[in-house]
Amino acid sequence: MKSKPLIPGLVLLLMMGIACAPGGSGTSEVQTALESIQPGDLAKHIETLSSDEMEGRGPASPGEEVATKYISDRFRDLGLQTVGAGGSYFQKVPLVGITADKNMDLTLWKDGKPTRLQFGQNFVAWNKRQQATVKATGQLVFMGYGTQAPEFAWDDYKGFDPTGKILVMLVNDPPLSDETRFGGRAMTYYGRWTYKFEKARDMGAAGAILIHEDKAAGYPWGTVENSWTGEQFHLRQRDKGKNELPLESWVTYPVAERIFKMAGLDLAEQEKAAVKENFAPLSMGIRATITISNKFRNVNSKNVMGVLEGSDPSLKDEYVIYTAHWDHLGNVPGVDGDDKIFNGAYDNATGLAGLFELAEAYTKLRTPPRRSILFLAVTAEEQGLLGSKHYAEFPVFPLEKTVAVINMDGMNIWGRTRDMVVVGLGNSSLDQDLRAIASEQGRVIVPDSEPEKGFFYRSDQFSFAKKGVPSLYADPGVDFIGKPEGWGMEQREKYTQTDYHKPSDEYDPSWDLSGAREDLQALFLLGYRVAQRDAIPEWSDGNEFKMIREKSLSKATGSR
Repeated sequence: MKSKPLIPGLVLLLMMGIACAPGGSGTSEVQTALESIQPGDLAKHIETLSSDEMEGRGPASPGEEVATKYISDRFRDLGLQTVGAGGSYFQKVPLVGITADKNMDLTLWKDGKPTRLQFGQNFVAWNKRQQATVKATGQLVFMGYGTQAPEFAWDDYKGFDPTGKILVMLVNDPPLSDETRFGGRAMTYYGRWTYKFEKARDMGAAGAILIHEDKAAGYPWGTVENSWTGEQFHLRQRDKGKNELPLESWVTYPVAERIFKMAGLDLAEQEKAAVKENFAPLSMGIRATITISNKFRNVNSKNVMGVLEGSDPSLKDEYVIYTAHWDHLGNVPGVDGDDKIFNGAYDNATGLAGLFELAEAYTKLRTPPRRSILFLAVTAEEQGLLGSKHYAEFPVFPLEKTVAVINMDGMNIWGRTRDMVVVGLGNSSLDQDLRAIASEQGRVIVPDSEPEKGFFYRSDQFSFAKKGVPSLYADPGVDFIGKPEGWGMEQREKYTQTDYHKPSDEYDPSWDLSGAREDLQALFLLGYRVAQRDAIPEWSDGNEFKMIREKSLSKATGSR
């Protein structure tokens, strides 16, 4: 027997003004849709998707074929329309897989004496070049945070030419006392490791070494080691990556302390200096050399997508997109221990199961919403948001016709909460819509408690936000009903330390998915509201993506 829905449908829908919207569905239909979202159904999908049969859902692996077939079969069973080439549910995503030989040394030369660092334990390194052997050598230069941010009047380069140098950088944004710069506690894109490597490449550097800190990154060194020591996938490039950095690398914090000591410097003191506006690049008097041997292969992975066509002829060519990534780290023979399969139950079988439940809920409506709904399961998120990046570069439906993206990456597995976290709260009008929905659930919307870790830039909605599409990423709440204060954060921290990007991220039948159900009901109503009304979501004033969106919409209007 299905339990009573947690959302008072009639009151909520009338307040939202969607039950009677043109082309809208009646209240009872929406109630039926909400009722179809069930913890038991979520559990079945999570268990299947994270089973050993899926082999960790690695892109371009046998596990991909099993996983993407499961997804497309589910979309077919729900009657979603195909939109891929040849009438399929697939969008081809061309990748190159590059595996660096682990038998490499990062050698540091000081006064003619070498110091060799051990791969994996001390550092990880790779590059995106399709070359059998890539050599990198150069003088180490400490670049502080490695950031050029003119809108924040910040420049760590200060006219320095880094050509041929290997740049050593701190993670995240400069932690300034002035909270009007770099988003205060919240990380901007300048703080992401991807930005720092991209900037070093564009400036002509020979390489970049980032200093890992557990607290600042939000995960331990073991996660770095597991994530960057196997085959790395990248979107295929016509030039075969010849202009990419010869060296992209992380070192542990203790190793970084040793390197600075070799240079006659104190890392803690240099961290303090890097926060001052007069900071300038500092040559460390150390030369680094490394040779990376690569094996590479061209492969095709797949995004999986299905459409529920809208009911309003004037609006059905506009889209609300729900996204979740289907991939995880796969079967990794080289890891320690007997279990080599990274099952990715929480990350992100839960989000994918949520995508299925939302799709099923929409199919329960006798009259579809006015706008169309695209359910998009993307590949290679764990490799740098590659599947969503490819869709954003080559959209099946124009991005100026995409009114919103709602992303799911890790659903609540610990029970019901009084709150719901919105990562990047305040970014767009979507937040206010969700706030109203949560209020009718008797809940509140709260910001991410760790904004300095930049979670908004670490999940697939970011690929769309960079193109200007208003996007929302909701996380599980942390104020759990029936649990003591702080219990929710304890569970998050425990997962990060023990299970994140580890083989132990496996399905547990004791998980309480009632909270996931309530979150999904809220996300259903959010997408439904956006799909029904005339007005479209907007970025908030001052948001970094607002101008991009306005230019995109203006260009689209001008071309008609």
